[in-house]
Amino acid sequence: MPLTLDRPPKTILEVYRMLPEGTRAELINGTLFMSPAPLVNHQEVITALLTQIHVYAKKMKAGRVFPSPIDVYLNQKNAFQPDIVFISTSNDIIREDGIYGAPDLVVEVLSAGTAKTDLNRKKVVYEKEGVKEYWVVDPRTKTATGFELVDSKYREFRKEKGKLNSNLLKQVFKF
Repeated sequence: MPLTLDRPPKTILEVYRMLPEGTRAELINGTLFMSPAPLVNHQEVITALLTQIHVYAKKMKAGRVFPSPIDVYLNQKNAFQPDIVFISTSNDIIREDGIYGAPDLVVEVLSAGTAKTDLNRKKVVYEKEGVKEYWVVDPRTKTATGFELVDSKYREFRKEKGKLNSNLLKQVFKF
């Protein structure tokens, strides 16, 4: 639900929270970015991965998984809408109006307009804020690249075609 104020917004986060529900926007390092709906191949990859992760998480009672758009408030200057987020049962960061803190696992599916941001700006913030496992999937090449947090720094641990092999969930998800 959007934030309503009796005064003009004082921060960019307040402006972000006033956007209408469902707006495809992210706050990245204090700058508001908006984007159009993703292409079909992007959505097909998300659907395949989301379905499998959801079934796995439910069966194993491991946690909850959400597709975009869902607001992930990482700090006062960063509110992202990752393509897929997984929150373990031990990570108490889910609220009615979004996720407040670092998800355990984030998947970003690249688009022409967002690839640079997903691979650079957002990756740096995910790393700094403590997202344990970060996956970047290129729907054109069907390549999934996984990063895991080791000593507060991301290290690439896997790059494969057509599958996301999660160390965190100890499971392979195909797309």
